[in-house]
Amino acid sequence: MNDALTLSDVTLWQQGESLYVGMTMDMKNLTVGSARSLSLVPLLTDGQHNVPLQEIIINGKRREKAYIRGLAMSKQEPTAIIVPYNKRETLNYTQVIPYQPWMANASLQLVETLCGCGNYQEMTAQELITNDVSTEAKRLSAMSPLIAYIQPTVEVVKTRSEQYEAHLDFPVNKYVILTDFMNNHSELVNIHSMFDKIQNDKNLTVTGISIEGFASPEGPLTFNEQLSKKRAVALKDYLVKNEKVPANVYNVTFGGENWDGLVKALEASSMKDKETFLNIIKNTTDDMKRKQEIMRVGGGVPYRTMLKEIYPGLRKVNCKIDYTVINFDVEQGRIIIRENPKYLSLNEMYQVANSYPKGSKDFVNVFDIAVRMYPNDPVANLNAAAVALSMKDLNTAVKFMEKADHATAEFLNNTGVYNFLNGDIQRARAAFEQAAKMGNETAQANLQQLQQILNMKMK
Repeated sequence: MNDALTLSDVTLWQQGESLYVGMTMDMKNLTVGSARSLSLVPLLTDGQHNVPLQEIIINGKRREKAYIRGLAMSKQEPTAIIVPYNKRETLNYTQVIPYQPWMANASLQLVETLCGCGNYQEMTAQELITNDVSTEAKRLSAMSPLIAYIQPTVEVVKTRSEQYEAHLDFPVNKYVILTDFMNNHSELVNIHSMFDKIQNDKNLTVTGISIEGFASPEGPLTFNEQLSKKRAVALKDYLVKNEKVPANVYNVTFGGENWDGLVKALEASSMKDKETFLNIIKNTTDDMKRKQEIMRVGGGVPYRTMLKEIYPGLRKVNCKIDYTVINFDVEQGRIIIRENPKYLSLNEMYQVANSYPKGSKDFVNVFDIAVRMYPNDPVANLNAAAVALSMKDLNTAVKFMEKADHATAEFLNNTGVYNFLNGDIQRARAAFEQAAKMGNETAQANLQQLQQILNMKMK
């Protein structure tokens, strides 16, 4: 019988809460004796559970007439699929039954029963599929969602800066820089070192130098402003004389009394009266009254401690050098990324990353450096999240995605990838659809993959 009945496209397919069973039966060469009846019953079994599916009955000519008369007399609709003896061609057999977990390891058998005269029966069974149920979980696990990256815009002029807080010491009421006075020597060495680093680098061009003076908030405001400004000018004059940068490149400003610095220093201190000082600074707007209230706290003892331990650090001069950086090609960028990554733009880093195989250690490392150099940049964060998703590190991906631009198609696509990896298929599909509507090709490909898996029907 097996030689005359040809089976093809035998499939078991789970989708949601249903199991689809399908096969194509070619009966062209099947011969059943006139008085005989052939019963075919697909049986789903795992050895412990058995689910017989809808029966197929193929009668011989004489047997078919008797079968039809019996149905007419009983006035019942047949529960089996009846194949007329003169129409034995191709049957596309499909059945849908409720899916149960044990079916993931089930096999499909075809039980053939040939009934002859006197109801003598010959029964055989052949196995069609063993442990080959295509479950939704198996199909989804085979899907590799595509992750989207954003190529950063080109930074036409790469502007960078180096900054140093100089805490220079001056004799009382003096503003001339004495190189050997107190801690001035080491401070000036550090400033010279910053200048040397930039001036000796052929990749950099100095565009401006800003010097901003600050005063500690004790004594008359006007006097502090004048004294601190003169000290800032003194640093400028010193640098003009000792460095190669012309005077017209410098810009000197006065930042006022350093109340912000005092607040930060108090917050970091362990002084028992710091909250009292902080409340006075916050709630008293009049400059002179604020200073008087600070001086009266605790009979003046805490104030004298601040004068000695905190105020000297507030008398500072910020020296900032602005410069531009030349553009680098990919080969140069591979070197710079290791030596001075901040000299590279995000676009240059992107080019360097993509010169390595996607997902390689070097590829991942470049995007990690990019987000460390540009921690608040939305593009750097989106690409860092993409790398984390590629490694299925969902916790890290979420942290970076929080700082990314949520309105971009790439963000929506990667949100879909996150949801997919997290097992939320419906949200994944919704995110892919949103991104696809915005024209994102990666999302369109992901949506196509997902829909092919979820929407495939049995033939």
